[in-house]
Amino acid sequence: MRYRLTCLTPVLVGDGSRLSPVDYMVWKDHVNVLNQRRIFRLLAKGPRLENYLMQIKRAEKLDFASWGGFAQNFAGRRIPFEHPSSTGYWERLRAEHLHIPTFASGPAGPYLPGSALKGALRTALVASRIKPEALDRAAAQAGEGRPWRRPAESLERDALGSSGRDRMRMFGVADSSCVETASMKVYLLRTATLVARDGGKFGLGWKQSPRGHAEARRPEDGTPEFAEMAAPDTCFEGNWREAGFSNDSETTAALGWGSGLVSKTLAPDTTQESYRQMLRTTGIYDRAIRSGMPFPKTRRIVFLGNQPAAVAGWALLEVG
Repeated sequence: MRYRLTCLTPVLVGDGSRLSPVDYMVWKDHVNVLNQRRIFRLLAKGPRLENYLMQIKRAEKLDFASWGGFAQNFAGRRIPFEHPSSTGYWERLRAEHLHIPTFASGPAGPYLPGSALKGALRTALVASRIKPEALDRAAAQAGEGRPWRRPAESLERDALGSSGRDRMRMFGVADSSCVETASMKVYLLRTATLVARDGGKFGLGWKQSPRGHAEARRPEDGTPEFAEMAAPDTCFEGNWREAGFSNDSETTAALGWGSGLVSKTLAPDTTQESYRQMLRTTGIYDRAIRSGMPFPKTRRIVFLGNQPAAVAGWALLEVG
């Protein structure tokens, strides 16, 4: 059998790598990823290698006036920005915001790791089988005062079985075939958040950094970040081994970087008291829950055409 995953919104499934601001130069609305090996071989033939190494060591970005020719002649990849306006935002940002997460890629090009797809399906399967009383039992354990290292472990075991009888063993997902590099673009994202207003109402704000918890009201005033993502309509295809996993030939799912809590949670209804009780036991979520605000109150938003447009990570999966 084969699977076909079609990106509905920009998708990033990476290997944990990021481009630092000295790994690339921006030229003509493209992120030009430098082939540092070729550059070192070239400069080693003359006196400029030491200066280049010193700038890489000290600078936040490479000086385009001195080294911009490398962006034209020694780029291993040239990834276009989704919109030309991104270049201006990039130029005004501090280097700490210019580390770009990249899509998983091999010698033949970008591909979708099968483990990422299977992980998203595992979360979805647990969520479909979990029972309300299971959450209540887990919340009661959380109330005993001890911190949880793996809060979902017992819930997964109840829904899928123990490791020797795990229902996920009935199917396997291989890495996809590689897609064209032209399917990849560098997208601009900003983080939207709920802001408390007078009268108990909520408004929309945009997170700013490094100004702590300040929120801007206009999207263009929020702090941008960039990521290499597969464009909508990109299709990844690979082998699928199944032993009666599902009767559905199509399903939608959220996966990858930037897709937020919806791709990770087993219980999408975050208003359940038992669910919120469990979140209070984890340090990363405790402060957000105790604030009394709706949870989660932030979302990474992908901008298309310089306008807020989509949540990352949504895709259509077809198996047949």
